[in-house]
Amino acid sequence: MLDREGFRPNVGIILLNTHNEVWWGKRAREHSWQFPQGGIKYGETPEQAMYRELQEETGLRHEHVKVVGRTRDWLRYEVPDHFIRREIRGHYRGQKQIWFLLRMVGRDSDINLRLTNTPEFDAWRWHQYWVPLEVVIEFKRDVYLKALHELSRFLTPPQAQGGSQRHAGRQARQAPVLLKNNDEKDSFEIETSNG
Repeated sequence: MLDREGFRPNVGIILLNTHNEVWWGKRAREHSWQFPQGGIKYGETPEQAMYRELQEETGLRHEHVKVVGRTRDWLRYEVPDHFIRREIRGHYRGQKQIWFLLRMVGRDSDINLRLTNTPEFDAWRWHQYWVPLEVVIEFKRDVYLKALHELSRFLTPPQAQGGSQRHAGRQARQAPVLLKNNDEKDSFEIETSNG
C-alpha cells in the first residue's frame, strides 16, 4: 500500500528502558542495526500496527510497554534505488512513518526475537539515547534525528535500580564505537569495545 507519492505507511518504535537507553536491534543475517519498524496494514491504525510490529520483532506485548509519546506528523525517508527490488522501482520511493516512544515495563527476559518463522533481528542491545544517530544507515539518519529530537521532550530522569552496575558492565562491552563502510554497496560493520 503506497500513497500517491510512492511512500509506504509505516511505524517506527523507540523503546526505552528505565535508564533512558534505547533498544537497538541487529537485522537478521546483516551487519546493520536499527530500531523496530514495519508497515501499516490496510485498516490498521498506526498504534495497532505499532503493537503488532513490536510483538513480531521483539516478542514484547502490550503489557510489557507503556506508550510515552508519538510524533505529530509523518516523517519520510527515501530508499536508494539499489535497495529497491527491480520490479517496484519507479513506484516505490520510501517510507513515511509515525514514530512511537515506549517505556519498557517488562523485563529484558520478556524479549523474544524468535517469535516468528522469519525473525527481523538476530541480536539486540541497549544504547544511550543518541548513539543510533552515529551508526544507523545513512539514508535513515535524518528521520532518526527528527524522531529522536521530537520525542526527547518526553524523556524523564532515569530511575535508579540496584542492578545498574551489572547493566553498565554489559553495556561497556557491547557499545558500538566505530562505523565502517566496507564497500560501495553501503554494507556497514560495527566494531565493539571490549572494555
